[in-house]
Amino acid sequence: MTAPTPLPRPAPAAAPIGAALSDHPFSVLVVEDMDAVRAALVAELRQAGVADVLEAPEGARALHLFKTRRPDLVLLDIKLPGKDGYWVAQQMREAEPGDWTPIIFLSGLDSDLDVWRGIEVGGDDYLVKPVKPIVLMAKLRAMRRLLDMRRRLVSVSAELHQANQRLNEMVEIDALTGLVNRRGFDRILHNEILAARRDGTPLTLMLCDLDHFKRYNDASGHVQGDACLKEVGRVLREVCVRPRDVASRYGGEEFALILPHTRARGHDLCACAGAAAQGARPCARRLATGQHADAVGRHHHLRARRQHQRREHDHAGRPGALRRQGPGPQPLLQLRDADGHGGAVARLSAPLSIFSFF
Repeated sequence: MTAPTPLPRPAPAAAPIGAALSDHPFSVLVVEDMDAVRAALVAELRQAGVADVLEAPEGARALHLFKTRRPDLVLLDIKLPGKDGYWVAQQMREAEPGDWTPIIFLSGLDSDLDVWRGIEVGGDDYLVKPVKPIVLMAKLRAMRRLLDMRRRLVSVSAELHQANQRLNEMVEIDALTGLVNRRGFDRILHNEILAARRDGTPLTLMLCDLDHFKRYNDASGHVQGDACLKEVGRVLREVCVRPRDVASRYGGEEFALILPHTRARGHDLCACAGAAAQGARPCARRLATGQHADAVGRHHHLRARRQHQRREHDHAGRPGALRRQGPGPQPLLQLRDADGHGGAVARLSAPLSIFSFF
């Protein structure tokens, strides 16, 4: 005797659309001019577990709710009083640059051209009325999954962007002094040169050097030398009081200040140079101990005197070397290395100057 065939088990009930796929509350905007049809759609949505259902009988009200409430999904009828659903969909897309809200068109028009036009203006799906409840729920569930996946991708992308920013900051920060290192200096100076050219604003670069640092480092030890560099870095960081001022450690005992919107002979430049020099001199004396104090007082200070000035001109006699050399910082810094006196002030163009103070 054969065993009886087991009866199929009933399928488990589907989770409500408004609660299943994420903790984010789910809201739907229903745009329909016929009260009876709109009420039926709202009832179906509430039965499916969507607690936040917004209603609009025409386009203006729909746009207002869309901009102020930002629903997660829009059910949009095409035939509306005044502006039609195609126009409303275009306005919704323009109101959310960089974002995305699923839009499902509802219409009695079922030609291929109607479907194409609905997708072309920004719709994501197209349902022909009367819409069967099971079909509507399937479409809503699919859109909900897409929306949740997009949110997760956006969240992961934002986390990756923040992590990359932190890594870039770590890569461009000098571990000893906490100032911008050579890599960050090159990038920032390059960007500031481009900005100064574009906006026609002055830009000043101040290069600073510690006299006889190797002698001090050998006499007092590397620990005291590192402490001195940290103190100089602190002084230069305090000099940069404006948001775009940048203090950097150019290399070894050499430092640089990038000072946008600072003119060649302006008060800000003189004040900055004076503060850097005056602040750096006593820091070495505070760090010096015992028999090395006299040597530090005589030799270890931040040189901030201008020794030489050179101007670069084009063939017509006008300042123009910066435009010929390109936007990068290397041609500018080569002027300083080529100077036999160890310091230079090179005016490279009318709105942009590069200064070296030694």
